[in-house]
Amino acid sequence: MDAKTGFFYLFSVVLLFAAFRVITARNPVHAVLYLMLAFSQASAIWLLLKAEFLAIALVLVYLGAVMVLFLFVVMMLDIDVDSMRKGFWKHFPLAALMGAVVALEMAGVLLGGFRLTEDPATAAMAEAAAKGIQYSNAQEVGTLLYTQYVYPIEIAAVILLVAMITAIALTLRQRKDSKFVDASEQVRVKARDRMQLVKVAATRKAEATPAAEPEKAK
Repeated sequence: MDAKTGFFYLFSVVLLFAAFRVITARNPVHAVLYLMLAFSQASAIWLLLKAEFLAIALVLVYLGAVMVLFLFVVMMLDIDVDSMRKGFWKHFPLAALMGAVVALEMAGVLLGGFRLTEDPATAAMAEAAAKGIQYSNAQEVGTLLYTQYVYPIEIAAVILLVAMITAIALTLRQRKDSKFVDASEQVRVKARDRMQLVKVAATRKAEATPAAEPEKAK
Protein backbone atom coordinates (compact mmCIF):
# COMPACT_ATOMS: atom_id res chain seq x y z
CA MET A 1 0.00 0.00 0.00
CA ASP A 2 1.48 3.32 -1.07
CA ALA A 3 1.31 6.62 0.82
CA LYS A 4 -1.61 7.95 -1.23
CA THR A 5 -3.77 4.93 -0.40
CA GLY A 6 -2.80 5.21 3.26
CA PHE A 7 -3.82 8.87 3.41
CA PHE A 8 -7.09 8.02 1.65
CA TYR A 9 -7.99 5.43 4.29
CA LEU A 10 -6.93 7.77 7.09
CA PHE A 11 -9.05 10.66 5.82
CA SER A 12 -11.96 8.31 5.14
CA VAL A 13 -11.94 6.86 8.66
CA VAL A 14 -11.83 10.31 10.25
CA LEU A 15 -14.59 11.48 7.89
CA LEU A 16 -16.88 8.58 8.80
CA PHE A 17 -16.22 9.05 12.52
CA ALA A 18 -16.93 12.80 12.32
CA ALA A 19 -20.13 12.22 10.31
CA PHE A 20 -21.31 9.67 12.88
CA ARG A 21 -20.61 12.07 15.74
CA VAL A 22 -22.55 14.84 13.97
CA ILE A 23 -25.79 12.91 14.44
CA THR A 24 -24.97 11.39 17.85
CA ALA A 25 -23.43 14.35 19.72
CA ARG A 26 -25.72 15.69 22.46
CA ASN A 27 -24.24 19.18 22.37
CA PRO A 28 -25.18 21.16 19.22
CA VAL A 29 -21.87 23.05 19.31
CA HIS A 30 -19.96 19.77 19.32
CA ALA A 31 -22.08 18.56 16.40
CA VAL A 32 -21.18 21.64 14.36
CA LEU A 33 -17.49 21.20 15.18
CA TYR A 34 -17.63 17.56 14.08
CA LEU A 35 -19.32 18.66 10.85
CA MET A 36 -16.48 21.10 10.22
CA LEU A 37 -14.03 18.23 10.77
CA ALA A 38 -15.97 16.11 8.27
CA PHE A 39 -15.81 18.87 5.66
CA SER A 40 -12.05 19.26 6.15
CA GLN A 41 -11.50 15.52 5.62
CA ALA A 42 -13.67 15.56 2.49
CA SER A 43 -11.56 18.43 1.19
CA ALA A 44 -8.40 16.39 1.81
CA ILE A 45 -9.86 13.46 -0.13
CA TRP A 46 -10.64 15.78 -3.05
CA LEU A 47 -7.04 16.92 -2.99
CA LEU A 48 -5.97 13.29 -3.32
CA LEU A 49 -8.29 12.99 -6.32
CA LYS A 50 -6.56 16.05 -7.88
CA ALA A 51 -9.71 18.17 -7.63
CA GLU A 52 -7.95 21.18 -6.14
CA PHE A 53 -10.63 23.71 -7.04
CA LEU A 54 -13.41 21.75 -5.34
CA ALA A 55 -11.25 21.21 -2.25
CA ILE A 56 -10.41 24.91 -1.91
CA ALA A 57 -14.03 25.90 -2.58
CA LEU A 58 -15.22 23.54 0.16
CA VAL A 59 -12.77 25.02 2.66
CA LEU A 60 -13.47 28.64 1.76
CA VAL A 61 -17.25 28.44 1.37
CA TYR A 62 -18.31 25.91 3.99
CA LEU A 63 -15.56 25.98 6.61
CA GLY A 64 -14.76 29.65 6.18
CA ALA A 65 -18.27 31.06 5.97
CA VAL A 66 -21.27 28.76 6.31
CA MET A 67 -20.12 26.56 9.19
CA VAL A 68 -18.67 29.50 11.13
CA LEU A 69 -22.06 31.21 10.77
CA PHE A 70 -23.82 28.04 11.96
CA LEU A 71 -21.45 27.84 14.91
CA PHE A 72 -22.13 31.42 16.00
CA VAL A 73 -25.89 30.96 15.57
CA VAL A 74 -25.93 27.75 17.60
CA MET A 75 -23.80 29.32 20.34
CA MET A 76 -26.00 32.43 20.56
CA LEU A 77 -29.34 30.59 20.52
CA ASP A 78 -30.67 29.15 23.76
CA ILE A 79 -31.55 25.68 22.48
CA ASP A 80 -33.44 23.39 24.82
CA VAL A 81 -31.93 20.04 23.88
CA ASP A 82 -34.16 18.01 26.22
CA SER A 83 -37.37 19.30 24.62
CA MET A 84 -35.98 18.58 21.14
CA ARG A 85 -35.27 14.96 22.07
CA LYS A 86 -38.80 14.21 23.28
CA GLY A 87 -40.03 13.13 19.84
CA PHE A 88 -36.86 11.27 18.86
CA TRP A 89 -38.17 7.71 19.11
CA LYS A 90 -41.47 8.76 17.56
CA HIS A 91 -39.78 9.74 14.29
CA PHE A 92 -36.96 7.19 14.48
CA PRO A 93 -38.58 4.52 12.20
CA LEU A 94 -39.10 7.02 9.38
CA ALA A 95 -35.57 8.38 9.80
CA ALA A 96 -34.13 4.86 9.79
CA LEU A 97 -36.08 4.01 6.63
CA MET A 98 -34.82 7.13 4.84
CA GLY A 99 -31.26 6.40 5.98
CA ALA A 100 -31.50 2.85 4.64
CA VAL A 101 -32.79 4.11 1.28
CA VAL A 102 -29.93 6.62 1.00
CA ALA A 103 -27.39 3.92 1.95
CA LEU A 104 -28.77 1.55 -0.71
CA GLU A 105 -28.64 4.27 -3.36
CA MET A 106 -25.02 5.10 -2.48
CA ALA A 107 -24.12 1.42 -2.52
CA GLY A 108 -25.71 1.04 -5.96
CA VAL A 109 -23.77 4.01 -7.31
CA LEU A 110 -20.46 2.84 -5.82
CA LEU A 111 -20.86 -0.74 -7.01
CA GLY A 112 -22.10 0.11 -10.49
CA GLY A 113 -19.93 3.10 -11.36
CA PHE A 114 -16.52 4.71 -10.94
CA ARG A 115 -14.76 1.80 -12.64
CA LEU A 116 -12.20 3.85 -14.47
CA THR A 117 -9.10 2.36 -16.01
CA GLU A 118 -7.28 5.70 -16.10
CA ASP A 119 -7.15 8.69 -13.81
CA PRO A 120 -9.18 11.48 -15.51
CA ALA A 121 -6.97 14.22 -14.11
CA THR A 122 -3.79 12.49 -15.27
CA ALA A 123 -5.27 11.94 -18.74
CA ALA A 124 -6.30 15.59 -18.97
CA MET A 125 -2.83 16.70 -17.90
CA ALA A 126 -1.20 14.49 -20.52
CA GLU A 127 -3.53 15.82 -23.22
CA ALA A 128 -2.81 19.42 -22.22
CA ALA A 129 0.93 18.75 -22.20
CA ALA A 130 0.71 17.24 -25.68
CA LYS A 131 -0.97 20.41 -26.93
CA GLY A 132 1.67 22.57 -25.27
CA ILE A 133 -0.70 24.27 -22.81
CA GLN A 134 -0.80 24.30 -19.03
CA TYR A 135 -3.55 22.23 -17.40
CA SER A 136 -5.80 24.07 -14.95
CA ASN A 137 -8.36 22.27 -12.84
CA ALA A 138 -10.32 25.46 -12.18
CA GLN A 139 -10.42 26.26 -15.89
CA GLU A 140 -11.75 22.80 -16.72
CA VAL A 141 -14.50 23.10 -14.08
CA GLY A 142 -15.46 26.55 -15.35
CA THR A 143 -15.56 25.35 -18.93
CA LEU A 144 -17.87 22.48 -18.04
CA LEU A 145 -20.15 24.63 -15.89
CA TYR A 146 -20.63 27.38 -18.47
CA THR A 147 -20.77 25.23 -21.61
CA GLN A 148 -22.19 21.77 -21.01
CA TYR A 149 -24.07 22.58 -17.78
CA VAL A 150 -24.95 26.23 -18.39
CA TYR A 151 -28.73 25.71 -18.25
CA PRO A 152 -28.71 23.75 -14.97
CA ILE A 153 -26.47 26.46 -13.48
CA GLU A 154 -28.90 29.19 -14.56
CA ILE A 155 -31.88 27.25 -13.20
CA ALA A 156 -30.10 26.73 -9.88
CA ALA A 157 -29.24 30.44 -9.71
CA VAL A 158 -32.89 31.42 -10.30
CA ILE A 159 -34.08 28.95 -7.65
CA LEU A 160 -31.58 30.31 -5.12
CA LEU A 161 -32.63 33.88 -5.92
CA VAL A 162 -36.32 33.03 -5.44
CA ALA A 163 -35.50 31.24 -2.18
CA MET A 164 -33.54 34.25 -0.91
CA ILE A 165 -36.32 36.71 -1.77
CA THR A 166 -38.93 34.40 -0.21
CA ALA A 167 -36.91 34.07 3.00
CA ILE A 168 -36.61 37.86 3.28
CA ALA A 169 -40.33 38.33 2.61
CA LEU A 170 -41.34 35.71 5.18
CA THR A 171 -39.01 37.23 7.75
CA LEU A 172 -40.21 40.81 7.37
CA ARG A 173 -43.93 40.03 6.99
CA GLN A 174 -46.31 40.62 9.92
CA ARG A 175 -43.62 41.78 12.31
CA LYS A 176 -44.16 44.74 14.60
CA ASP A 177 -40.48 45.54 14.91
CA SER A 178 -39.88 45.71 11.13
CA LYS A 179 -40.44 48.81 9.02
CA PHE A 180 -42.72 47.30 6.39
CA VAL A 181 -43.74 49.70 3.61
CA ASP A 182 -46.49 48.95 1.11
CA ALA A 183 -45.27 49.72 -2.42
CA SER A 184 -48.79 50.60 -3.63
CA GLU A 185 -49.11 53.27 -0.94
CA GLN A 186 -45.78 54.77 -1.99
CA VAL A 187 -47.01 55.05 -5.60
CA ARG A 188 -50.31 56.75 -4.66
CA VAL A 189 -48.76 59.22 -2.21
CA LYS A 190 -49.43 62.96 -2.72
CA ALA A 191 -47.47 66.00 -1.69
CA ARG A 192 -50.25 67.18 0.67
CA ASP A 193 -50.03 63.86 2.48
CA ARG A 194 -46.33 64.33 3.18
CA MET A 195 -46.22 68.03 4.10
CA GLN A 196 -48.35 69.99 6.55
CA LEU A 197 -48.26 73.76 7.07
CA VAL A 198 -48.54 74.89 10.67
CA LYS A 199 -49.05 78.52 11.76
CA VAL A 200 -46.56 79.56 14.37
CA ALA A 201 -47.00 82.65 16.51
CA ALA A 202 -44.61 85.51 15.92
CA THR A 203 -41.59 85.57 18.14
CA ARG A 204 -41.37 88.20 20.83
CA LYS A 205 -38.72 90.82 20.83
CA ALA A 206 -35.86 90.25 23.10
CA GLU A 207 -36.03 92.17 26.33
CA ALA A 208 -33.48 94.94 26.75
CA THR A 209 -30.78 94.05 29.19
CA PRO A 210 -29.92 96.67 31.83
CA ALA A 211 -26.73 98.60 31.23
CA ALA A 212 -23.81 97.64 33.35
CA GLU A 213 -23.19 99.96 36.29
CA PRO A 214 -20.04 102.13 36.01
CA GLU A 215 -17.23 101.07 38.22
CA LYS A 216 -16.91 103.14 41.34
CA ALA A 217 -13.94 105.37 41.57
CA LYS A 218 -11.37 104.17 43.95
